[in-house]
Amino acid sequence: MKKAAGTRACRYLRVSTADQRQDLQEDETCELITRRGWQLTATYSDHGISGTRDRRPDLDKMIADARRGKFDVVVVWRSDRLFRSLKNMVNTLAELDALNVAFVSCTEAFDTTTPQGKLLMHLVAAFAEFERTTIVERVRAGIAAARRRGVRLGRPGVDLDLAKAADMRASGLSYRTIASQLGVGVGRLHGALNAKRGVLNGVDGAASK
Repeated sequence: MKKAAGTRACRYLRVSTADQRQDLQEDETCELITRRGWQLTATYSDHGISGTRDRRPDLDKMIADARRGKFDVVVVWRSDRLFRSLKNMVNTLAELDALNVAFVSCTEAFDTTTPQGKLLMHLVAAFAEFERTTIVERVRAGIAAARRRGVRLGRPGVDLDLAKAADMRASGLSYRTIASQLGVGVGRLHGALNAKRGVLNGVDGAASK
């Protein structure tokens, strides 16, 4: 990244409800950027949008501008203002790193402008991969256990890969997006994943006896 005097910073702000104030995010991100001696070149802000939404207009614009090389560091008040899940965080930070764009949180230890911050990001990525693998393994074990007991997890004629669906859900995708990609209805997906959770609870209960 460039030296402080030439560092171009942008900030991303998000408030999900009408009663949440954006002032705090604005003040603290501005204070950090000023303290670091960076130049604030852009502010991206999504109002009244939940962090779990797949599409956020200003976030999409920010990522597009990052690809155009318009700034060197992204500053947020807190990481959950930007990321919708751990997997989404890992993927987004990996893309920013490939673009030579750093990431800094005002209220957390996330700061990829430092070696320690980059190390923390690698640890977060490793944990996310471990979590994803564990979820997939538990889903497959639960499905296998259900089949051995004769439990039907799907209607005839409907081919739904529950392990894949659970993996996609763990990555932060919405039910609507997953259902669309797998070619099933949202209600069908909800029901199947809820049944899967019940199976997993049964597996965990049996294992603890």
